[in-house]
Amino acid sequence: MMSNTIGNNIKKLRKENEVKQAVLAYSLNLSRQTLSSYERGITLPNIFILIQIADYFGITLDELAGRTDPLIFEKTEMN
Repeated sequence: MMSNTIGNNIKKLRKENEVKQAVLAYSLNLSRQTLSSYERGITLPNIFILIQIADYFGITLDELAGRTDPLIFEKTEMN
């Protein structure tokens, strides 16, 4: 089973900032259904949408992708 880290993080950020799906979707020029499919892990946003989402919430792409643990970077660098 694949993890839905990005979708879960989008949903968490949206709820923490009290932003409705429709409002975020409009800001990203997406349908609410498309945003919902990202949050549920049905589809993944492309890199351009990921950048817009990160910018909207003032975070990095690494944070959005859940790559904030230094151990992840060490493992990646070793491979």
